[in-house]
Amino acid sequence: MGNPVLVDEATVRGTAAEAWIWGLPMLENYRTLHAQAVDEADPRYVGGFGVFRHYPHPFTPANTDVVTPNNDTPYSLARLDLRAEPWVLEVPATDRYHVLPLHDLDTCYVGFVGSRTTGNGAGRHLVLGPDHRDTPGEGFEGVLHADTRLVGIVGRTHLAGPEDVPALERVQAGYRLRPLSAHLGTEPPPSAPDPVWPAWREEVLDGLEFFSFLDFLLGFFPVLPADADLRRRLAELGVGTGDFEPAALPLEIRGAMVRGIADARTRLGAAVAGSHDSTALFGTRVQLGTDHLGRAIGVLRGLYGLPVEEAWYTAWTTEDDPDGPDGPDGPGSADGPGSAGGRPIDGSVRSYLLRFPPGGRPPTRYFWSVTVYGLPDQLLVDHPVDRYSIGDRTPGLTADEDGGLTLRLRHERPEDPREQANWLAVPAGPFMAVLRVYGPEPTVLDGRWQRPPLLPGP
Repeated sequence: MGNPVLVDEATVRGTAAEAWIWGLPMLENYRTLHAQAVDEADPRYVGGFGVFRHYPHPFTPANTDVVTPNNDTPYSLARLDLRAEPWVLEVPATDRYHVLPLHDLDTCYVGFVGSRTTGNGAGRHLVLGPDHRDTPGEGFEGVLHADTRLVGIVGRTHLAGPEDVPALERVQAGYRLRPLSAHLGTEPPPSAPDPVWPAWREEVLDGLEFFSFLDFLLGFFPVLPADADLRRRLAELGVGTGDFEPAALPLEIRGAMVRGIADARTRLGAAVAGSHDSTALFGTRVQLGTDHLGRAIGVLRGLYGLPVEEAWYTAWTTEDDPDGPDGPDGPGSADGPGSAGGRPIDGSVRSYLLRFPPGGRPPTRYFWSVTVYGLPDQLLVDHPVDRYSIGDRTPGLTADEDGGLTLRLRHERPEDPREQANWLAVPAGPFMAVLRVYGPEPTVLDGRWQRPPLLPGP
């Protein structure tokens, strides 16, 4: 490492706290990137860069490689390395809901290909990295401009049920990735050098090694104007130079950086506790702006969550007050949120009711669902009838006498057949219930529609 310009401890502490919150999305993304595209021994490995791995079958409790798995829209996962040349994303014509969102290294979305944004027709979309901005985009239905040299795709395609899997597989098979040279039939450029990818370890987030990983990842992330000041201050500490070495820093500077990490964790924890739903947590760089804290909340609660115009998420992990407003439950992981405050919901303690009043079901262009996940692992729980979610496409639901709909969340099977029809099994322990609304109507986004409270059941 070069000789950094060392500044006072208070400034270093503040810089470290700001950088930890700003950099957390990159490290959380790298945690998944390493498993999917680098570590061939990891069960989540998709096959390297530039290939799709599809999940056409509904998830069950046996699937543990994706947290808060989503059975409404099974995943198509891929990673792109844009250093050597651009890539081409091809999609087939389909009348089913789908979205292939591309995200930068810091999880800001580059753009969206799918039903809402580009329609249901077939198309080819050019994905440009920061080093190939001048590549012509003629002949493509769209051009997506990434700000980082590594990009991820967490595609989602509607699945009507287990019997719909063959049809879904045909659509997923039409998602194709090719380097631009292969698409054009030209000589490929020289390959980019293979980095020495640092192996992920959970303890990385808690100490100075966080900044070693951040230093590595910034090599794939050119400086953006909005980040220039923070990047300059980090460079004074050697972070972003490509050879950051904590041991080369004076002891008091290292101590200030560690205290900064603790400050950031405290700030983020308080912010998560005060979050409500997925509004303003996921989106493009233009949408999110410089709200680094909001992006960190979104990553912590919902890595790769979709922006609210695509899908709106809310969740319950605590009981709501039956005599007061809805509790402060907030957004959570991979396609769903988490919450804080109130008494934690626990299937070993009681059952729960989630009642949509007459005319109060989630207003949506596409569909909605409620899914239960055990805590703390955020995975599906065993269900005697293999039902892991309930929504507007669930057959056999029974309406209340007044036209409302009451979902029954409990561990034991209800005796009443009418209650069984609306039963969603929960574990004999803490759990989280996630509501997903795909293509939410404006009344959801502006708050005129309010989610129902989760209340103790009989």
